[in-house]
Amino acid sequence: PFVIVCNHQASLDLMAMVEIIPERCVPIAKRELLYLGTVGWACWLSGIIFINRHRRDAAIEVISHTASTMRRENVR
Repeated sequence: PFVIVCNHQASLDLMAMVEIIPERCVPIAKRELLYLGTVGWACWLSGIIFINRHRRDAAIEVISHTASTMRRENVR
């Protein structure tokens, strides 16, 4: 297992991430990215899981649900 972190210095970061993320990998992003116009739409359509960093309990719930799904479906 590993973690890839992208600090979003430019909109092109997402395009680079798509190229280097291995198959069957689960991307997670902060919910604020969802509201960045076409970038947000592209993230949503590609299946990125969004977490709300301002609501700790909701973020933990989403990450826990994602982790259990990953174990069940045997993905990274």
